[in-house]
Amino acid sequence: MKIYITRHGETKWNKERRMQGSKDSSLTSKGIEDAKKLKERLAPVPFDKIYSSPLGRAVETAEIIKGHRNLEIEKVPDFMEMSFGEWEGRTVEDVEEAYGDRYRNFWQAPEIHEPMGGENFDELLERVDRGLNCIAKNAAEDDVCLLVAHAVVIKSIYALVKNLPIEEFWNPPFMHGTNLTILEIKEGRRVFLLEGDISHLH
Repeated sequence: MKIYITRHGETKWNKERRMQGSKDSSLTSKGIEDAKKLKERLAPVPFDKIYSSPLGRAVETAEIIKGHRNLEIEKVPDFMEMSFGEWEGRTVEDVEEAYGDRYRNFWQAPEIHEPMGGENFDELLERVDRGLNCIAKNAAEDDVCLLVAHAVVIKSIYALVKNLPIEEFWNPPFMHGTNLTILEIKEGRRVFLLEGDISHLH
């Protein structure tokens, strides 16, 4: 099976540089336009199933990409964005000023990140892995699926597939809005066919 994986389009909080985990904000006009560009790129792809994080920004992006396909969008809680606890809704500058070392650890030493009421990376990886296994279990061998999720969730998929230590969690590629990754799962093996591609945005 193949899973076409993308991040939601740009949101209001992305633009305002606010921490946006399990809380939500709506897509900006740019986010909508970028999703439409990915929709055009994926128009020839015969999706069998569409999965999305239940958060509004992901569902809205999935709806745009879905277009006229007669498919239901299945919302999967395991693909919700990482919960940032007390950081949610606050600007990056504010969080950095208030939680200097903890914020730096989040990006530079994720293996020792201590969440402020949110999730740690082990918890996130566990549920994302569970979500991937659930998709694979319920799919036919030749199914083609779409998954719309979030930056840290997609980085988790990379870490799981590449068997990366948490220290290397933030390795490239960067997760731009509506970037495209294609994951193939064949006989239990997970292999990337495309990673973080944004050619449709140029």
